[in-house]
Amino acid sequence: MTAVVSHHLNAPYLVFIGDIDSITYVKTGLGLVQWRRELVAGQLRFTGNTLDLGVPDMTIEQAVDAGIKSLIIGVAPVGGSIGLHWEAELIKAAAAGMDIVSGLHSRLETISGLSEAAATSNAQLINIRIPPASIPIANGNKRSGRRVLMVGTDCAVGKKYTALALAESLNQASINATFRATGQTGIMIAGTGIPIDAVVSDFVAGAAELISPDNEADHWDVVEGQGSLFHPAYAGVSLGLLHGSQPDALVVCHDASRHHIDSCPDFPIPSIKDCIDLNVRCGQLTNPDVICVGISVNTSGLALSERRHYLQTLAEETQLPCVDSVIDGCDAIANNIFHHFQSRTTSNLSDANNTSISNKSGLSEQGSHA
Repeated sequence: MTAVVSHHLNAPYLVFIGDIDSITYVKTGLGLVQWRRELVAGQLRFTGNTLDLGVPDMTIEQAVDAGIKSLIIGVAPVGGSIGLHWEAELIKAAAAGMDIVSGLHSRLETISGLSEAAATSNAQLINIRIPPASIPIANGNKRSGRRVLMVGTDCAVGKKYTALALAESLNQASINATFRATGQTGIMIAGTGIPIDAVVSDFVAGAAELISPDNEADHWDVVEGQGSLFHPAYAGVSLGLLHGSQPDALVVCHDASRHHIDSCPDFPIPSIKDCIDLNVRCGQLTNPDVICVGISVNTSGLALSERRHYLQTLAEETQLPCVDSVIDGCDAIANNIFHHFQSRTTSNLSDANNTSISNKSGLSEQGSHA
C-alpha cells in the first residue's frame, strides 16, 4: 500500500524569508517558530525587510559558525515558485554544507548550480511538496476511528495552527489523537504527511484516505485543512480533502479582519453560517453524520478590547465553542468533541473517570489562555 511521505530534517534550522514581508506568505517560517521553536536557531532576511519571526538574524557565514544543519525556505508566495534573487543565498548555503529544504512547487534541482553546490559538500536537497507515487482513487468505504477536519472561510486563516492545537488539547485530555499533515509546513512539523495540493486532482480524495487510515474506534485523526470551498482557485483541493477525510466533525477557521478572499478582491468572505452549511452539505456525501464542533478565529487583527466580545458574540450566534487557537488553545473544542462523541464510545467508563477526562487540563466552555 502507498505510504505517506516522511522526512527527517537535520536541526538546527535557519529559516529563509528573504524579502517576503507579508505574514500571509511567511506562514511556513511562522509555523516552524511557533511549533518547533527549539529547532529554529535563526532567520535570514534581506536588508529592509521588517517582518521578524522573533529569532536571531543570521548570515550564511554566521549560520555556519553556529552549526546550522538545514536552511528551510520559510515562505510560500502565490504560485509556489523560488525567486531568482534568492538563488545566490541558497547556493552559498548548500556549498557550506547545509541541507536546503523547500515546500514550494518549484523543485530545488531546477536552480542552476544548486545541485552542484550540494554535491561538493554532501548537502541534501529536500523537496517537501512531492506526493508519494501510485496514490489510489478514493473508494469512499467507511473507515474505523474518528476524524475531525479543519475547514476555512478562506486560505491562510489558521487551519494548521488549529489542527496542531486541537491535537494537543485532545491528547492532554487523555483522548488519543494524531495530527495529520496535508501541507508543506505541517509535514515539516510532523515529519510525515501528504502535500495535498501537489496531488493530481483525480487522486486528492484517495490521498486523504491514505492520510487518515483505519484506526482504533476511539482514536481521532486531526486533519489539517487546505484552502476553502469559497476560494475560486483552491476549492477543488478543499472538496477532495473533505470527501476523502470522511470527517465526523468539522472545525471552521476564520480571520476576523478578513473582508475578501485572499488574492480575489471580488469575492467577499462568506459568513460563518454559510461556511458551516456548505461544508456540512458537501461532507455528507461520504459521512452523512458530519457536524461542526467549533470555530477557531484568528483575532490578531482585532483590538484586545474587541477580541473577547467578538468570540462571545459568535459563540452565542452559533451555539458552538469559539476560540483563538493561538491565544486560547483548543480545550473548549476538545471538550465539545468529548461530549458529542467520546462519551458515547467510552460509555463503559465510570462517571468519575468521565469527569476526570473532560476536565483534565482545565477544559472549559471558552478555553484556557495558552
